[in-house]
Amino acid sequence: MKKWLFLIISLIVIGFFVFEDIEFAEVPRMEVAVEKDQLYRGELVLVNGEFPISKQGLPNDIVLLEDYQSMAPGLQMVDPSILISRNLLQNLGLMIKDAEKDGIDHFIINSAYRNLDKQAELYEEMGAEYALPAGYSEHNLGLSVDIGSTEGSMDTAAEGRWLEQNAWKYGFILRYPSNKQEITGIQYEPWHFRFVGLPHSAIMYKEDWVLEEYLAYLREHTQYKTTVQGNKYEITYYKAADGLDISIIPEQPYQVSGDNMGGVIVTVEL
Repeated sequence: MKKWLFLIISLIVIGFFVFEDIEFAEVPRMEVAVEKDQLYRGELVLVNGEFPISKQGLPNDIVLLEDYQSMAPGLQMVDPSILISRNLLQNLGLMIKDAEKDGIDHFIINSAYRNLDKQAELYEEMGAEYALPAGYSEHNLGLSVDIGSTEGSMDTAAEGRWLEQNAWKYGFILRYPSNKQEITGIQYEPWHFRFVGLPHSAIMYKEDWVLEEYLAYLREHTQYKTTVQGNKYEITYYKAADGLDISIIPEQPYQVSGDNMGGVIVTVEL
């Protein structure tokens, strides 16, 4: 009996220390250099009235929506000349397809990518109350899309309600909510959705943050850890400096995005 008791106690002690080693051991990491251009590129780049887009942040995957409509077959368009980021369209197509499974299928796209000349023309036509100068609109990034409903206004239509509750699952956020105008500087736009990717869209939805608030949190606290849809993520903010190096875990997927304000965000999937 004493022999068995001793064995059980020994196993408990060994198990305790093994758990402690796994829980608190330092994970091997390596340093990777980041190019200066990265400060202005990526899915978390902030473009607003204070921070305009830079040349390095201009998209290079713009396509004519009409030619790629098979990627989002359930999506109608108000104009066949609409341009869109191919990466954004791919994620948009997945979202629209799943919305159809819930009986939500009256989406129409009103606008997506606009080049700087088009933005300048729009600003001249509509004025500062309804448009932003060239370079200061998210549409110049290729990461935003204006989605409407053929059934009515997005603030009341089923399409708008579905997106507000589910868009985060596909990497999108409602960019200009009704209760954040003082922060974004933009009035409520229930049609304007911005792609930031997972896990960032999930964090912002959970915390009720707009992009400005999320980036401010990362700059102050430097790190955010979370689990989204069963996947663990570690998000780390680095202030830009000459010869900036970031720390990653070898063989673990990671993404780097600039914030357009002098920093980069590294997202590691653990």
